[in-house]
Amino acid sequence: MTEFSSLAGRLLVAMPGIGDPRFEHAVIILCAHGPDHAMGLRIDRPAPGVDLKSVLQKLDSPGAASAAGRAVLVGGPVERERGFVLHTDDWMADDSSVGFGDGLAMTGTREALAAMTRPVMGPRRSLLALGYAGWGDGQLEDELAENVWLVAEADLDLLFDTDFDTKWARALASLGVDAAMLSVQTGRA
Repeated sequence: MTEFSSLAGRLLVAMPGIGDPRFEHAVIILCAHGPDHAMGLRIDRPAPGVDLKSVLQKLDSPGAASAAGRAVLVGGPVERERGFVLHTDDWMADDSSVGFGDGLAMTGTREALAAMTRPVMGPRRSLLALGYAGWGDGQLEDELAENVWLVAEADLDLLFDTDFDTKWARALASLGVDAAMLSVQTGRA
């Protein structure tokens, strides 16, 4: 039996020609990865027409004024109406935050949304994603074996910056891969 090695806290970077338009040029942080499941948040695609201020106003949460212009991301195609806050682990909600990787956590509560707008008491860095990407038993491992994804180290600047248009190319560059040199063609030698 092969020993399982979790990829939680690492990035999945979509290869060209992934075959699923929902994941073209995707960069996903894996928040959980076990032998029978994986869960991640896409960090490179802003949700059209919504920002953190509008989400906080809709939920009647405090801090809406200070959230103007902060993007809300499309975290993935599963449970798209559910929000997940990806944040640094310098702030944690006792019963609802899940730490992973090197200094990261994810929380899916209103408390985390409110904390995002508190510069002194909240997490140092954070983002809100709607929905998530999920894989069942062995599905991610199969996709990795088929070279659908490359695996990269997570970098806080890449995770939390707002230069969404270049995240995919920068994630590839962190692996020494030039996005312009990749082909969408696949084949066998």
